[in-house]
Amino acid sequence: MHKMKFAGYNIYIPGHPLLRIVLGVILCILGLLGFLPILGFWMIPLGLAVLSVDIPMIRRWRRRFTVKFGCWLHRRWPQHAEKFGFGVPRARHL
Repeated sequence: MHKMKFAGYNIYIPGHPLLRIVLGVILCILGLLGFLPILGFWMIPLGLAVLSVDIPMIRRWRRRFTVKFGCWLHRRWPQHAEKFGFGVPRARHL
């Protein structure tokens, strides 16, 4: 089983790429029905995170978002940034 970090939590995902892709697509589709009870819009980012393990384009989007979110979080709430696993910010290049 593989694991990935999502919102500060380790989540175990299937080891086979086909299962991961099917799981990611199902989560995204069910997330679109988030207005229904039990289902939620939270399933869309989780599905994209699962898909990013195997699809390079989505991996780049996730990485870009993670870096921007980490920089923003360090500027606003540094103590929370460390809690979510962003560590120490890098020095800016001038």
